[in-house]
Amino acid sequence: MQINQKYVTERLSTSYFCDSIKVISKTMTKLSVNVNKIATLRNSRGGNTPNLVDVAIDIQRFGAEGITIHPRPDERHIRYQDAYDLKKIVTTEYNIEGNPIPKFIDLVTAVIPTQVTLVPDAEDAITSNAGWDTIKHKDFLKEVITECKRNNIRTSIFVDPDRKMIEGARDTGTDRIELYTEAFALAYHQGNHQAIEPYAKCAHLASELGIGVNAGHDLSLDNIQFFKENIPDLLEVSIGHALISESLYLGLENVVNMYLHKLK
Repeated sequence: MQINQKYVTERLSTSYFCDSIKVISKTMTKLSVNVNKIATLRNSRGGNTPNLVDVAIDIQRFGAEGITIHPRPDERHIRYQDAYDLKKIVTTEYNIEGNPIPKFIDLVTAVIPTQVTLVPDAEDAITSNAGWDTIKHKDFLKEVITECKRNNIRTSIFVDPDRKMIEGARDTGTDRIELYTEAFALAYHQGNHQAIEPYAKCAHLASELGIGVNAGHDLSLDNIQFFKENIPDLLEVSIGHALISESLYLGLENVVNMYLHKLK
């Protein structure tokens, strides 16, 4: 296979200065692959091709350190049964994302994934488009997180890069936050590298507060290395749409390993 040089050439970069904070991330960042798009392709023909379980097995064999799914109430991509089927074969970390409606909570407390990521997406949302207001919804989130922890499930809250939301997350008792990175990805594509600044500040604050930092949404081969190099203590990235799209050109095994290389 001939590889697109755009994605293979490593970009020379320097550490980014966020006010007085010099960010040099030395944390080992795990790659969790979101397989929703595999389920979307399968569902489009009504059969079982591609086989979601087989793809998840292969993604782990290729080196990914986690599998992410985001079931929605209408099951338009990931079906609730998929969550049970994947539980049997995920040997790395298993992350289930979603809006904590009762049906979702029943699912995760039955499956017991490694991590549950709470996302405030509306039922008709095409994709996640906002983080939690952790101050307004503190009591609700605290209740959900307490239930997850009672079942030995690590918790993460999807948040915008807003320091007040990070401080609010601390009061919910969550283990981690997941920084919503769409704004960064869009600005970076337009040449605005300063867009990393609020993310670096929020990640630094989260670490000070004892909260782990994950990130996801529109991260890609083009921007992942810059993001990783400038976010302190980044524990995990969850990537689906871009990774699967890039794999159409470059191959799934190759792309997984390219992400792993950029996350070193």
